[in-house]
Amino acid sequence: MTWTLIIVLSLGAYALKATGLAAVGVRDFPPRVRHVIALIPAAVLSALIVKDTFTSGHDVQIDARAVGVAVACFAVWRKVPLWIVIVLSCAATALVRAAS
Repeated sequence: MTWTLIIVLSLGAYALKATGLAAVGVRDFPPRVRHVIALIPAAVLSALIVKDTFTSGHDVQIDARAVGVAVACFAVWRKVPLWIVIVLSCAATALVRAAS
């Protein structure tokens, strides 16, 4: 990639964001729409986690990463502090990789 391409793509991304802000302006959305908009970041992050956990290239692959995500989900469900969730999921992934 050249610097010119990176700069052009960055300006294009910024222009798209600015266009969205200009189109919406200071409108007040109904509560239901605001609720849906608030859920979009969580949905996108979840989709990225699932894609990175269960794929390798173009192939679906279930390996130690799935165990780490399962342990993290269980720990979050049990309301464990975030740093412990991270340590537990890393440890579970490492143990499965070491065992296999």
